[in-house]
Amino acid sequence: MEPEAAAAALVRTLPEPTRPITVADASVAAGLALRDAEAGLQWLTHAYRGHLRVTEDGDLVHLFPTGFTKPWETKERLAILGERIVGALVGAGRFLVRAWLLVAMVGYAAIFIALIIGLTLARQGSSDRDESPGLGILGGLFRMIADALFWTFHPFSPLYYNPYHDERPVSRAPRTRDATPFYEKVNRFVFGPPKPKADPQAQRAAILRAIRAGKGRIGLGDVMRVTGLPRAAADPLMARLMLDHEGTVEVTDNGGIVYTFAGLRRTAGEDGAFTDRPAWERPPGLLPLTGNPTSSNLGIGALNLFNLLASLFAIGNHLTIANLVTIFTTPHPRGEPIVLPTEGLPIALGVVPLVFSVVIFALPLLRSALRAREANRVAEERARLGVLREVVTRATAREPVDDEALKQIVRVATGHEPTSKDITRRVVELGGDVDVGPAGEVRYRFAELEAEAEALEDERAEAPEEEARLGKVVFTSES
Repeated sequence: MEPEAAAAALVRTLPEPTRPITVADASVAAGLALRDAEAGLQWLTHAYRGHLRVTEDGDLVHLFPTGFTKPWETKERLAILGERIVGALVGAGRFLVRAWLLVAMVGYAAIFIALIIGLTLARQGSSDRDESPGLGILGGLFRMIADALFWTFHPFSPLYYNPYHDERPVSRAPRTRDATPFYEKVNRFVFGPPKPKADPQAQRAAILRAIRAGKGRIGLGDVMRVTGLPRAAADPLMARLMLDHEGTVEVTDNGGIVYTFAGLRRTAGEDGAFTDRPAWERPPGLLPLTGNPTSSNLGIGALNLFNLLASLFAIGNHLTIANLVTIFTTPHPRGEPIVLPTEGLPIALGVVPLVFSVVIFALPLLRSALRAREANRVAEERARLGVLREVVTRATAREPVDDEALKQIVRVATGHEPTSKDITRRVVELGGDVDVGPAGEVRYRFAELEAEAEALEDERAEAPEEEARLGKVVFTSES
């Protein structure tokens, strides 16, 4: 019988799925063969996030805390929907920022240059001492355009590139050109550097490599070591791997749980099995605020500041489209100032560039303010991995874990003194129990992990090498 069909039979017949269930209980309740009941329970353990228990007699017990329901699905679907909405908004925001910078930093500069030329032609023949708004506009715009051109094209600008650079090195160390597009630098300036995308199959592949390196035998301690997953997540993951890779679970006389995947050992090449570095040797790090060189950030900030000042200048001098038309189409007697109406708000040259320029400055400042929260999250994850390292390493050696050692790990990672409640929570999550040492010191034992480590040693020592060997080739399609 297929595992899914056996699981369906168990769902129909088990009266109280929240109570502990043995393979024999499932077989009697559903009228299934023991092997089918075991396969069905393994399938249900994965589908409904069940857990496994081992008695002192070595009996395997399945536990389904939420029964045959999935209360987490609604929460996870809402979380996925929220992530997609946020992702869409962020993507749209990034597109707008990129488009805006092309329009604002280049388009508005071109518009202002055109205004300079137009105002210059419009004021030809006027007195050098003319104090009209038109000449003031001309001078202000000229100064802003000059600043923009300087920050855009000077040798320290992120946009500057000297084609003869390789022929005239300025230092002994060769200077390589930054190939990152300018719009991507702006995108990082506003939204931060892109987060590396995790390979969805990388975690599974790491576990499979550890299985092959362990002669087809693995325990939850090994799974936690290579993935960094907590015990509650590693247990149902192994149930899924057993279904996908024809694995079995065995309980040894000392109560250790061993997952066996004999079929994964078979290889057509040399036995080059290896296991990945432990998860605690690959702790998460805090991403930089922008990921850009300082010169790029200064250049982007200067260009955005130019747009912001230009928009304020346009608002302060009532440079509406109608007033610009008046300046360029209405003849003015020589020496007489141009009087512009003060009604109306400049939208195109004032409000729009002002809002976007403020947003471009505000988002990095907001991310900087929230950076402390992200730093705390990274520190907490480092502390969790440090505790996991101490527990797995000690349990593998069948040694107790000292309470002060765990406190020191959390203290170093977070910079804060952990409470006894915090340490207890971390120990319980990994299945530990309190033990008192000979000098009365508090320490912890992880009986399940210790029994598992001992069982794995025995199982791997007895694992036949024939499992990894292929038979003699009797046919080939090679020419």
